[in-house]
This record gives sequence, C-alpha cells and structure tokens, in this order.
Amino acid sequence: MDAALGLPVLVGLIAVALLFDFLNGLHDAANSIATIVSTRVLRPQFAVIWAAFFNFVAFMVFGLHVAQTIGTGIIDPSIVDAQVIFAALVGAIVWNLVTWALGIPSSSSHALIGGLVGGGMAKAGISAAVWSGLTKTVLAIVLSPLIGFLLAMMLVAIVSWASVRSTPFAVDRAFRILQFASASLYSLGHGGNDAQKTMGIIAVLLYSQGHLGSDFSVPFWVVLSCQAAMAMGTLMGGWRIVRTMGLRITKLTPMQGFCAETGGAATLFMATYLGVPVSTTHTITGAIVGVGAARRVSAVRWNVASSIVYAWVITIPASAVVAALTWWAVEIFVR
Repeated sequence: MDAALGLPVLVGLIAVALLFDFLNGLHDAANSIATIVSTRVLRPQFAVIWAAFFNFVAFMVFGLHVAQTIGTGIIDPSIVDAQVIFAALVGAIVWNLVTWALGIPSSSSHALIGGLVGGGMAKAGISAAVWSGLTKTVLAIVLSPLIGFLLAMMLVAIVSWASVRSTPFAVDRAFRILQFASASLYSLGHGGNDAQKTMGIIAVLLYSQGHLGSDFSVPFWVVLSCQAAMAMGTLMGGWRIVRTMGLRITKLTPMQGFCAETGGAATLFMATYLGVPVSTTHTITGAIVGVGAARRVSAVRWNVASSIVYAWVITIPASAVVAALTWWAVEIFVR
C-alpha cells in the first residue's frame, strides 16, 4: 500500500469523484426523462425534478452489488492509489464533457471503467485488470441494449394486442398516466446502478488508504453523497442529449414511451441485482430502438442509432487512453 494521503488530498479526490457523479447525472439525465419529455407527458423542468427524486431514493431499494464490482472487480484493489483514481476520474470526466458537448449519448459508466483500466494499466501493466469483472462488463455492453430492445418490442406487441378494442384517445390517455410509473421505475434503476459506480471509486480509495479496515465496504455517508450528487446533476438537465434520445432516434407515443421505459427499467433492475455495472444509456437507447422497430423498421433513424453505437465502441478505449496519459503526466510532474 502506498503512503497515506494527507487529508486535503483525500478530500480533494473525493470531491473530484462527486463531480464525476454530478456530471454523470447531468450527462445521463436524458436516459431518465427523454421519453416522458418527447411524448409531452411532462414538461422538461418538471421531468428533471421527478427523475432526480427517484435517482436519490434508489439506495433504499437496491443493495450495493455494483459498487462492490467497481471497487474490487475491474482492477486489482492492491494497486489502487491516489494517482490511479485521479487518472481514472479525469479520463471519465473528459470523455463525458466531449460527448455531452457533441450531444452524443455515450456511457458515463463505461467511461469510468475505461478510466480505471487506463489508470491501473499505466501503473501496473496488463496484470492490473481483473479479467473476470471486465469480461462481465464488456458482455453487458452487448447484452443490456439487446435485452432492452427485446423487452420493449415484446411489451409493444402485448400492449397493442390488449388495446385492440380501445379507441386511440383512450389508449393515449391511459398511457399518459402509466408513463409516470414507468419513468419512475427507470429513474430508480438509473440511480441504483449509476450512483453505485462512484460509490465504488470512493470506497476503494478509502480502502487503499486504510480507512475501511481489512474488509472492503461502502460507508453510508458515501452512499448518501453519491446519490445526492447524481440527483443534483439530473436536476441540471442535459438537453442536448434529450433531443437525441427522445426526438431523433424515433417518434414516440405515450404507449411506446411506457414500453421503452418499462423494458429499460426491467433490464436495469436485473443488472443491479446481479452487480453488473451496465450502461443506462445503452439500455434506454436499445429500448427506444425496440419500440420504433416494433412499429416498422423504417420508423427508426438508423443513421442516428449507428452513430450512437460508434460512440459506445470507442468509449472505454478513449477514456482509458486519456486516463493513462493523465497518469503519466502526473508521474512526470511528481518526479
């Protein structure tokens, strides 16, 4: 274990981690509210308050399995030090800001994972990686949008069959009400999975400095701080990405919005229970594409969807490269 950090440095690193969590909420607010805004069920300013509330209370529903995976299942905790954590956070934050500025709904989760891998490998080489955890995460890159896609498509088919004798007006009115429930569930899943990633970062930093004793755990003050930071970020919105997610991929009705949010929420609930740090961005995008494709294949703007996929593919390596460069820059500076 490296020499213990001074209190100001430790507090500063925790502040940077919470900044990432805030930016995660800002960047991924669109995941929670894009569908309910695009169907005009809620105005944007009310939608972010709704989503932020359920982001915050998520810790009351879920365990801390994802935080455990991030803290001990991506890189070897024994090589973690302040420099690795700082490099990981810089890699994730820089990539989040670049994609936010361009309006690209990339994954904050995978940016953080890429940052951890880049910072860890810059210090200790390829042996820094915990391959079982990384393999599970990379597999989730493929499976989470696919599961969201299939569940949303199935829900559209079931709901369409169940509503066949109802008038379009009655269906629209019913699903405008039901979308409040589905948006709440999705925001709950978003807060439960995403906030835990920053919890894992802060907890492994505290563990590496001997503040948690011999066993890895997540202190309750870390849980509350991370949930609050994410909720505040969601309150700030993220309108560039809302436009891409809610309007440019496909045109949504309240019924389709309900199916997309419910399919996405079910995927997140399963992943969080299993401790898999999935991308909420990937999940809701897959679900939105699923409801569009259920109507007809041409209803999906595949050029927009494909550009999002390209961003997914390069997120982990891009943030890893930024983190590795940051680690080397700090190494040169401290020498």
